[in-house]
Amino acid sequence: MHINLTNTGKRYNRDWIFRHLDYQFFPGKKYAIIGPNGSGKSTLLQVIAGATIHSEGELSYTDDGKKIEEPYSKLSFCAPYLDLIEELTAKEFLAFHEKFKPLSENSAFILNAVGLSNAENKQIRYFSSGMKQRIKLAQAFFCKSQVLFLDEPTSNLDLSGVKLYQELLKNYIANKLVIISSNEKLEYEGCDEVIEISNYKV
Repeated sequence: MHINLTNTGKRYNRDWIFRHLDYQFFPGKKYAIIGPNGSGKSTLLQVIAGATIHSEGELSYTDDGKKIEEPYSKLSFCAPYLDLIEELTAKEFLAFHEKFKPLSENSAFILNAVGLSNAENKQIRYFSSGMKQRIKLAQAFFCKSQVLFLDEPTSNLDLSGVKLYQELLKNYIANKLVIISSNEKLEYEGCDEVIEISNYKV
């Protein structure tokens, strides 16, 4: 999938978060959106993903030159503020998720890949914050999507979790378009392009 922003901007009330953003995102490449806390990185990521409506300009998704009207089935998203269904076990959560978007591997493989094999039958409500972030990474990385959005992907992770994230990014993105919102270099090292959001402030 190819994503194109043309003179795109977002504001809340009278305050512009970013403005006059022209950018193209291409399949198989990794991009980072960087800036200090509160600068609007997450807002920009949500606009690109279609989760938040932009205030001006255009946002388009195309595949092989054809416009995609409903791209959401082709996107996966991981962010610390997204809620989980905590009454479900890890295994049940992945099965539920697969009803909406196919997974690239079976649940046993996925849970092993993110270090949660021993917790497959444990309700998510009893997970630590780090375990919850791992299951969020699991459903995002192993979703059969064309685009992967990652917002502060190592939030709540310890050193082993950060290493796990870096391994996922190295081994399980295939030819996906990846866009990462972060102010931690270890989260976006190796990205092909870096977008500094402060360059698009009014």
